[in-house]
Amino acid sequence: MRVAIVHDYLNQYGGAERVLEALHDLYPNAPVYTSIYDPAAMPESYRRWDIRTSFMQRLPGWRRHFRRYFLLYPSAFEHFDLSSYDLIVSSSSAFAKGVIPRPGAVHICYCHTPMRFAWRTNDYVEREQLNGAQSAALPVLLTYVRTWDVVSSARVDAFIANSQEVAGRISRYYGRSAAVISPPVDLPPYIACKPEDFYIAGGRLIPYKRLELAIEAFNHLRLPLKIFGDGRDRPLLERRAGPTIEFLGWIDEAARRDLFARCRAYIFPGEEDFGITPLEAMAGGRPVIAYAGGGALETVVEGVTGRFFHEHSAAALAAAVAMSRGDAYEPVRIRHHAEQFDRAVFIERISRFVDETLVAQRAPRRSVAPCSRAMAALSSVCACWATMKASNRPRYPFAIRVICV
Repeated sequence: MRVAIVHDYLNQYGGAERVLEALHDLYPNAPVYTSIYDPAAMPESYRRWDIRTSFMQRLPGWRRHFRRYFLLYPSAFEHFDLSSYDLIVSSSSAFAKGVIPRPGAVHICYCHTPMRFAWRTNDYVEREQLNGAQSAALPVLLTYVRTWDVVSSARVDAFIANSQEVAGRISRYYGRSAAVISPPVDLPPYIACKPEDFYIAGGRLIPYKRLELAIEAFNHLRLPLKIFGDGRDRPLLERRAGPTIEFLGWIDEAARRDLFARCRAYIFPGEEDFGITPLEAMAGGRPVIAYAGGGALETVVEGVTGRFFHEHSAAALAAAVAMSRGDAYEPVRIRHHAEQFDRAVFIERISRFVDETLVAQRAPRRSVAPCSRAMAALSSVCACWATMKASNRPRYPFAIRVICV
């Protein structure tokens, strides 16, 4: 059986790329199709993979302006020739699920989230601080992207969501059900370590992580906070930070694990689709103080592995940190909780799901599935845009469908 893996883009490293790595471990000979690939931004091990990029790799200034080319991504993925593959596994938070499989091939999508900027546009505009012509034009342009997103969902035979939260979005936007398989977490050997009196936060320093809340809270509390990672928000965050806050920049895995083992708690102020980093802290036996929303509700057990704050404000976070200083946690119990998300568990569950899907798709009822998926997609389009006429032919190229609309 010939297998292809598809991923949105390879120009920044985060939780989605850790899922990709596990999928590549499962199918090490499968090529990885992606829109753009920046070797300098990705782990060196990727250079040994068979990575195949789209025409977008040749666009001027793509490293800096890749977001501005968002109207080209649908065509980029539709132009990949996947006619020789029996199984396609896409890892998608935006466009990768829109590839066109050959008739008879099986397409399984591991969905990190339906594209956030298209479906939660107001939040995106606010957090990215867009204004003027950009903020005025974006909703109009995204109407076409949302239409493509819904219609292309009919090309997927089976969805996997990374959390119940994302499964709900898949049902809401695409009219499809999804199995839930949590992302993988690399668990180092557990070594008991006495916690020190500092907190950590970090990852990609970008708007939706809401690290400005942590900075404001810890400025008020005058407690030590170490922030690891890098990103375009770092200069702004550094300007806001007081004397008790330290920016560590990029650190390797060994340094991350050392921080997780020694910190008093990990601070998780954003609302994420799942969130792997809190589980990495739990793997070191340390509790997490998290906003009560998104994937954190599925990984943090209040009073056992951490504490929630329920209002997205620095004041609420500061209150939760202050109250947590009287909490008592059992590090070994926290570690045992993290072990259910181990990488080996993820690979076993994905492998079993793929096998079951292949059997189901080869059953006689498979002939009616594409029609029902197309009707679900069409119903979703009509529900979102009752005044627009949408085609239910999921394998038409994007440009032709826009003309049909």
